[in-house]
Amino acid sequence: MSVSLRAPSYRRRVIDDELDVLLESVAAISLAGAKGVGKSATAAERVDHAFALEDATTRALVEADPGRITAGRRVLLDEWQHLPSTWDLVRRSVDRGAAAGQFLLTGSASVSDPGRHSGAGRILQLRMRPLSLAERGHRPTVRLADLLTGRGDPVTGHSDVDLHRYVTEIVASGLPGIRGLPDRARRAQLDSYVQRIVERDVPELGMRVRNPSLMMRWMRAFAAASSTTTALVKIAAAAASGGGQPPVRATVEAYRGALERLFVLDEVPGWQPGRSHLRELATSPKHQLADPALAVALLGVDEHALLAGDEPGVDVPRDGPLLGALFESLVTLSVKVYAQASESAVSHFRTHRGEREVDLIVERRDGRCVALEVKLSPVVTDDDVKQLRWLQGRLGPDLLDAAVITTGRDAYRRPDGIAVIPAALLGP
Repeated sequence: MSVSLRAPSYRRRVIDDELDVLLESVAAISLAGAKGVGKSATAAERVDHAFALEDATTRALVEADPGRITAGRRVLLDEWQHLPSTWDLVRRSVDRGAAAGQFLLTGSASVSDPGRHSGAGRILQLRMRPLSLAERGHRPTVRLADLLTGRGDPVTGHSDVDLHRYVTEIVASGLPGIRGLPDRARRAQLDSYVQRIVERDVPELGMRVRNPSLMMRWMRAFAAASSTTTALVKIAAAAASGGGQPPVRATVEAYRGALERLFVLDEVPGWQPGRSHLRELATSPKHQLADPALAVALLGVDEHALLAGDEPGVDVPRDGPLLGALFESLVTLSVKVYAQASESAVSHFRTHRGEREVDLIVERRDGRCVALEVKLSPVVTDDDVKQLRWLQGRLGPDLLDAAVITTGRDAYRRPDGIAVIPAALLGP
């Protein structure tokens, strides 16, 4: 049963340009991402018919007559994982010569069945994330794509966004259907979102959650570790705060694997450069949830608590206040959205003992990169750029540009060439 999944007033996303280009030559594209990021609305703008496979009646009709989704029209299979046979049906249709742009699939869970073909070479997967700052209505004056050219273009612009506004963006969420709600309704929806992960989404993956409260505590500890590389064993220990036994390693690995498959985790891998001679680099990922508002919900904090520096009582090692970690999460989310548009990867740089570290490395396909530090302060000092300047000395021309992303008001270049960019002024 075909339905309309179009949003009443669709607002273009950064991924739209990438999607439109690819649909001119690719027969099947899967938009993957956490629930609520807007996959269905984005895909629905480009199809003639949509099948919502979360609906039992629709699944029964498609199972009874699979040909209805391969009849040559542009088709959306929404939440295809509820009827996994559609994945193979699309793959076979591509093998038989499906037209460019014929299939769009959306999914909130990744393929895990070892007997199911990954779709490599047939179904192209694109990651879709919550709204970046640019997609929330802020008007950028500095493009990440320009920083990646290495031209050292002038950096200018003024922002009216202050620290309080950034805190509002952190708690508001980048999930389009949630961020516009009144405060109480938004908090209730975010609480329900994380509860549903444990009670419904993870069990739907085939994983039995024997102790839902323990998994919720582990997720809370993981949220407290946002923007850190804290060892998983320490996160597990923090999950036992207030009494009880921490989850064992196998349980932690199961939790983490399930949340990765649901795209709830969006960690930043350690940078492993191919062009430089940097040695002794840490490979541990920097922990991030898909949306910093999920961390806010899990930790039970609000705007007042973040601004006051109140800590949530979860014993996870972290440099600086929770607000600084969540501001970095917000910037990381935005940078990942922009980097994908430039066909670039995002990682973080850290030596094994932590003497040297840079928050974000945006790497082009040729291995050249841009380095970004994230600072909660609106003022950038020489001390704030010392890691970037050290990296400039080590990488030379392979470091295309370097910048500090701040809560300040003005974008400019320092005399040493390092850019200072308010987070709201950075765009794709």
